[in-house]
Amino acid sequence: MHELALHLLAWLFLAALLAGFIDAIAGGGGMVTIPAMLLAGIPPLQVLGTNKLQAVFGSGTASLSYARHGHVDLRAQWPMALTAAVGAAAGALLATAMPTDWLQAVLPVLLVAIALYFGFKRGVGEIERQRRISPLLFGLTFVPAIGFYDGVFGPGTGSFLMLGFISLAGFGILKATAHTKLLNFGSNAGSLLVFLAAGAVLWKVGLVMGVGQWIGARLGSRFAMRQGARVIRPLLVVVSLALAVRLLADPAHPLRQWVGL
Repeated sequence: MHELALHLLAWLFLAALLAGFIDAIAGGGGMVTIPAMLLAGIPPLQVLGTNKLQAVFGSGTASLSYARHGHVDLRAQWPMALTAAVGAAAGALLATAMPTDWLQAVLPVLLVAIALYFGFKRGVGEIERQRRISPLLFGLTFVPAIGFYDGVFGPGTGSFLMLGFISLAGFGILKATAHTKLLNFGSNAGSLLVFLAAGAVLWKVGLVMGVGQWIGARLGSRFAMRQGARVIRPLLVVVSLALAVRLLADPAHPLRQWVGL
């Protein structure tokens, strides 16, 4: 049994490493880690809590890496990360009381729309553009709203943040990626506190996966900074579409139930 546990931990470590690499570039790391933990036999509630623990390592590492190279100012942006954390904590608190069928149903449609936006709109995110909303209003409305979504449900959070930073805040795609990871760190930390209070975190699994996330995030952020929009944009499209397909592949998905598939 001990040998089996070691094999499972090794599998989860590798899954977290891959997730950290992908997440540091385009988000969507949960698409790898959550199914991996479920396949390992971890109960769903513990999967959600443990996923937030290991994700903190990845998003935190990527944030520091981007900050060292001047793509995000951690001191200037910490209030925005805090609003993401508050929103996520509120979302996690309400997660058990709120029906999420409508979120599950509409999410694949939104992800496909994001993929089409980044796939077909020429030049999006390649240069910084004029912002459409003030930083204060962006930080007090859009950021906590996405943080709340991350706490309640989660998949696609990185894609939504990227879309907001590029289309509303006017950021270039690399700067948007760096800021997305910082806010993702905030939302992960905020919801993690709630799951810790609920006793829904497996520390051994989370820390082993956290090491994998740390390695993957370092590699992914460096790769993104070298390649820029050339790799971030297509990977964002692929991740958004892959996440939409994965959600729709679940026979229990509400949209499939509603249309009789």
